Amino acid sequence: MTDTTDLGPLIPRQRQIHPVPYDPDYKTSVPRSPKWPLLSMESTPSEETGPRFGHSLIGPLDNNLILNFSKDGSPAIGERILMHGRVLDENARPVPHTLVEIWQANAGGRYRHVKDNYLAPLDPNFGGCGRTLTDADGYYQFLTIRPGAYPWPNRANDWRPMHIHISVFGYSFGQRLITQMYFEGDPLINRCPIAATIKDRGQLDRLVAPLDMSRSRPLDYLAYKFDIVLRGRRQTMFENKLEGM
Repeated sequence: MTDTTDLGPLIPRQRQIHPVPYDPDYKTSVPRSPKWPLLSMESTPSEETGPRFGHSLIGPLDNNLILNFSKDGSPAIGERILMHGRVLDENARPVPHTLVEIWQANAGGRYRHVKDNYLAPLDPNFGGCGRTLTDADGYYQFLTIRPGAYPWPNRANDWRPMHIHISVFGYSFGQRLITQMYFEGDPLINRCPIAATIKDRGQLDRLVAPLDMSRSRPLDYLAYKFDIVLRGRRQTMFENKLEGM
């Protein structure tokens, strides 16, 4: 994309729209939040150029979480959904051929993780993770099941809303952005201490995927549209490639 390189001034990070690092209602932010101002350090070639992801390693079912962990071809249990959207820069230009990964709880709200001891059962045919590459127009999609809500030991009765974790890689593993996608209409969003660390409701709403009936398939699945918009070239090296990444 060298023919569309933006040579304009670098755009500073808008820190006021990011979650606050320290919030007493989110208990683990208390010991984990930084106590001193962050330092800005120059990156080195090792962070900027490698290790790189091998695009040829993407398998045909990597973006199909309903089948990609099945041992005998049986589908995962739960409400089938299509999660789809585009990865765009702040000028609405597509970000092509970039790696998007997701991970999530199963339909009962349980992760396939050794430390997850929630009472909900594991689904033997659901692994809870997938990956794909955006196409030339920055488009991506995942066929999966809608994750369940689950309790977590924060306050007396806190529950996490239904959500899907998303990771977007740049040219190397050192260039990575992580976020979460919530679902339109979930009442737990307004009760979640983690979501509440985003103080501007307008910014929080950007993490809520609307129902997209135009991409839903009758008698099969509902669709939710979630565009991933990169704020600007100053945020991380992921967005700081002059080629227009």
